[in-house]
Amino acid sequence: MPNFPTFELTGQTALVTGAARGLGRAISLALANAGANVALGLRKADSANDLVQEIRTMGRRALPLQMDVTNLAQIFRSVEETVSQFGRLDILVNNAGIAPENLAEHFTEQDFDATVAVNLKGTFFASQAAGRVMIRQKGGRIINLGSQAGSVALPGEPIYCTTKAAIAHLTKCLAVEWGKYNILVNNVAPTFIATPGTEEFLANPANRADVEERIAALHRIGSPMDVAGAVVFLASPAASLITGHTLLVDGGWTAR
Repeated sequence: MPNFPTFELTGQTALVTGAARGLGRAISLALANAGANVALGLRKADSANDLVQEIRTMGRRALPLQMDVTNLAQIFRSVEETVSQFGRLDILVNNAGIAPENLAEHFTEQDFDATVAVNLKGTFFASQAAGRVMIRQKGGRIINLGSQAGSVALPGEPIYCTTKAAIAHLTKCLAVEWGKYNILVNNVAPTFIATPGTEEFLANPANRADVEERIAALHRIGSPMDVAGAVVFLASPAASLITGHTLLVDGGWTAR
């Protein structure tokens, strides 16, 4: 019999940063649905009690963690606690991110530093902390959350776009460096998704119409589970020969 692709994650351990809401919440639930136990990286450890309960109702284990990705001590402590509680770390999802909006000529140093600290520095050091564990295990998956903004310019978000472009290249660098340890590193790059973070922007009828028009023939706003599906695929055995790749989940926006 051929070895058919499988998307099962039964018995694996995942750590998701920025897990409290939006994409992080959907990804955490999707990974649990696929069989994984999930550690939840949260800016406030008690900010997702309902999510913890929902994962446990599925029959999986859930571990809420205080994990502000701008705090390196919290990053390394969260990885250590995940391994202590679950015995291993198979999947890291670097989802935490911010996107202060301003025109380039008005962007402040404070917003610049905050965006780089969360989106890029946080992604790198969470990957480093998890990577050290995965090197010892001789295997693992790291999945970064980039954006179509890493491939196309979005006016008013110059530094967000820059960090997401950097994440796409960091993904390649880590994939090449850690491939010998059987660590696969990939990047999921969504378009505008209906989340609490985009709610205000998409509530403007002109903004929503523009986004829907740019999403090629589909002409619809994506849901968090559209992105979570891509993450589960890349975390699964079915994606065992994919690394260093950016998977656009953009409804065809960048195809135009």
